[in-house]
Amino acid sequence: MTLAEHFREFRRRLFVAAAAVLVGAIVAAVYYDEVFEFLADPFYEYARANPQNDISLNFGEATSALSNLISLSIFVGVVASSPVWLWQAWRFVVPGLTRKEKRVSLAFVGATVPLFLLGCGLAYVILPQSLAILYGLSPAGTSNIQQVSMYFSFVTRFILVFGVGFLFPVVLVGLNVVGAMPAARLIKGWRVAVVLIFVFAAVATPTADPFTMFVFAAPLTLLYFGAWFVCRILDKRKAANRPDWLEVDDTEASQL
Repeated sequence: MTLAEHFREFRRRLFVAAAAVLVGAIVAAVYYDEVFEFLADPFYEYARANPQNDISLNFGEATSALSNLISLSIFVGVVASSPVWLWQAWRFVVPGLTRKEKRVSLAFVGATVPLFLLGCGLAYVILPQSLAILYGLSPAGTSNIQQVSMYFSFVTRFILVFGVGFLFPVVLVGLNVVGAMPAARLIKGWRVAVVLIFVFAAVATPTADPFTMFVFAAPLTLLYFGAWFVCRILDKRKAANRPDWLEVDDTEASQL
């Protein structure tokens, strides 16, 4: 393909990905009330469990409802259409790959989507507990009158951080495939890696409570060792397929 053809192909893939996000956003806008209730339910769950507290969601300006509808629709569109735009990204890259690289990259796409959605799902499950911890820090006699825009900004960032964080093992396996991260190095530095995972969880999550940090860091640690296991299998396959004539000293001539 010429450079112009690459640009046209990129434009076509980008258009399809954007169209998928747009369609997802339109569907989310049609079902905006259901989306609103779904994402606001953790907030209302805390309010129902603590009727003695003055807590509510409020629109602060005349345009807040419209702004919230647009932002929530785009957020749902991006998450719901993730299989489509990830597939389009893979299809744009795949013509320049070998047959083996195509199989590996397809496996990456197949692992990326469920891991991303799994992270988003976990974030939603623990969101009520995180909100309970944060709102529970309010002194007696105070109110939690939450702006809708601020609440949903917090919720969407909270969910996306978990979703993106769960892609961590895919990155590690990708580095192993290109030869930059052998399995031996992963297992040798696992203690440092675990510490860095907990530091990342503490910094990346919008909340400052230890519960959220631990719930985020624990599965990331398990995924780290899962990535090491996959890298170990890949390294064994590489070693088995390595030609014997490469195993010679630099000062010696190989059989080839």
